[in-house]
Amino acid sequence: MLGNLGLLVALGLLIFMALRGVNIFIATLCSSIIVALTNDLLVPQALLEYFPFGPLGAFTFAGKFFVLFLCGAIFGKAMAASQAASSIAQAITRWLGVKRTLWVTMLVCALLTYGGVVVFVVIFTMYPLGIGLMREANLPKRLFCAATALGAGTFTMTALPGTPSIHNVIAANALGTDLFAGAWIGVVASVIMIALGMLYVQREWRLAIARGEGFESNAQDERMQQIAGTPGAGPHWALALVPIAVVLGVILLPRLLMAAGVDAGAGGALAGLLQFSLQQPILWPSLALVIATATAIILFAGLRRNTLGILGQGADDSIMPLLNTAAVIGFGGVVTHTAGFMQFSQWVLSLDLPPLLSVFASVSVVSAIVGSSSGGLQIFMQSLAPRYLDMGVEPEVLHRIANISAGGLDSLPHCGAVIAMLMIMGLTHKNAYKDIFVVTVVVPVIAVLICIGIISVL
Repeated sequence: MLGNLGLLVALGLLIFMALRGVNIFIATLCSSIIVALTNDLLVPQALLEYFPFGPLGAFTFAGKFFVLFLCGAIFGKAMAASQAASSIAQAITRWLGVKRTLWVTMLVCALLTYGGVVVFVVIFTMYPLGIGLMREANLPKRLFCAATALGAGTFTMTALPGTPSIHNVIAANALGTDLFAGAWIGVVASVIMIALGMLYVQREWRLAIARGEGFESNAQDERMQQIAGTPGAGPHWALALVPIAVVLGVILLPRLLMAAGVDAGAGGALAGLLQFSLQQPILWPSLALVIATATAIILFAGLRRNTLGILGQGADDSIMPLLNTAAVIGFGGVVTHTAGFMQFSQWVLSLDLPPLLSVFASVSVVSAIVGSSSGGLQIFMQSLAPRYLDMGVEPEVLHRIANISAGGLDSLPHCGAVIAMLMIMGLTHKNAYKDIFVVTVVVPVIAVLICIGIISVL
């Protein structure tokens, strides 16, 4: 009883401290100590073994995925510093017009994140550009925020096949699949998320117009707008798309080789390349990002004037997202050594539910607890996924359903990405979280449940 109460208190403290803006390292360590003290775990062992090491250790995760975070952040920095990302955003704005600002926002964020640009770079790129769009369209900032979250933090993060997101790589690494696993499931889920998400934000905009609600500027907007590049200063939009095409092309290459009949077990350069890509689910997308960064440096003269400086800034940008995620996973590593977590695991597996609904429930709960989709997915893959494979769930299906499920209840108020986005845009939970909740929690949950229903009747 005391152990379960301690788990609840620790989780409550973690959520409270996250909402109060307390450093995530302090929050996770304090919560881990409470878990240890109330669950008969030795505190030194919890902090020096369970938290940093083991299958769910913070350092284990950081070491395994450091290269991917590093390459992704450097590529994102290259796209931002060259104004290639801004050029793409400006081109889509010209094509669709200010009246379709919500579509512009969603599509730009989706294209950039699907192309390998990290979420925070996308937000910092899109928001300064969006201020002018919001002002001209008289769009409430809360809806711009929701459209950004829809494009950058839902279907391109977990559902679209081939995306180089950390979630896709975590699942591929754990299950021995590739980034295109469960492709049709991901496409169906993506269509549902786009349709429902855009229906919601467009409806909210119409209601806002009827109420007389519009764009309200503040001092932060003026500062952020100065960051936006001068229209036309960056490369042509078609040239700006080349590095993104390179990322996706390299990731797609193994599938093309297999479609062409190349056998990974045979001799030859192509067979060796295919074998390497299949055996290295973390290094292969990292390599794609490296090649794309090199392509950007070759194409964009602005990057060549300060190549090492930009690469260094990108490397710096990778550290905090990696460590924040690792800290949450380290907390999960402590929790998984408690009797309460074992009881939870047994309870979930014993529920009278179809296996995929059980997957949805377990991944969703873990992601909600830690406030991180990647953290929740890693905890699930290391602790519960083998049980579902033993039940006969196909690895490709488990890959995609678990991925999409992780991207639902993770976006509760204590989610680090939600807090960061609100801070960047000068918003609060009170005036903007409802819309974020609908597009990043309700919509993905509906999408994954529909996909599970379709799978069950096939």
